[in-house]
Amino acid sequence: MMLEALGSAVLGLVLAWAAIHRLSHRLPARTLVFATGVAGALFGDFVTHTALGPGSSIGSLLGAVIVSTASLSLLLRPATRLRRRSATA
Repeated sequence: MMLEALGSAVLGLVLAWAAIHRLSHRLPARTLVFATGVAGALFGDFVTHTALGPGSSIGSLLGAVIVSTASLSLLLRPATRLRRRSATA
């Protein structure tokens, strides 16, 4: 159980690092991205471990990756600024 949680935390860190590496211009501060990646992975591991039971470590790690990726995607900002015209233009 502890190794599974440690593995999911490491997976969350790796996913957060990959997101920062590829999308740094669209993400907020690095500490927030790393914290979100790890928290999402631990929560995903907890939920899938609870749903599947103690015998499926691969399923729990897969759930950790899915929830961590989903929570990191919520941090993304639009690539370009939207231009708004005034009502008088």
